[in-house]
Amino acid sequence: GGKVLLTIHFVDTSFMLMFIRDANDSKSVTECFEAIYDAIGKEHFMKLFPVILTDNGSEFSNPDKIEKVYDGEKLTSIFYCHPYAAYEKPEVENNHELIRRVIPKGKSMDAFNQQDINLLMSHVNSYVRKKLNDQSPFDAFSSRYGFELINSLGISLINPNDIILKPSLLK
Repeated sequence: GGKVLLTIHFVDTSFMLMFIRDANDSKSVTECFEAIYDAIGKEHFMKLFPVILTDNGSEFSNPDKIEKVYDGEKLTSIFYCHPYAAYEKPEVENNHELIRRVIPKGKSMDAFNQQDINLLMSHVNSYVRKKLNDQSPFDAFSSRYGFELINSLGISLINPNDIILKPSLLK
């Protein structure tokens, strides 16, 4: 019970989006992808999501609703990882470790709203990574896709000296 998170990771830039949901069901996941589509439009949606690789949890049990967003044309294709194969998505796990610095495993997320989660993701995405040649995921993503797109996704650049990856960020 309680609120849950959906994370969306872009491998090429290590950039991550995260959405808070009231329930872990396919309807809430579909609503997240609809919200992204509404924020960025069809052209950007297709560019950002040529394919979606996910686990085979029940929240992804209705791929047609995600692939077609509003029951229109197919905009993306969903593929599933093998069960218990976290190694097929190692980059996701690296970002999840940063998230867990702020929201420890087992902590209730019921008090959080999407603005809190966007703040957390702004801090995580502004954190410099060696694998990106000492750039942040924010810098890599905005260089590749533009500032207008990143702003429409609700993520802001945080000054490196102001990054907080501790529970105090969301208090």
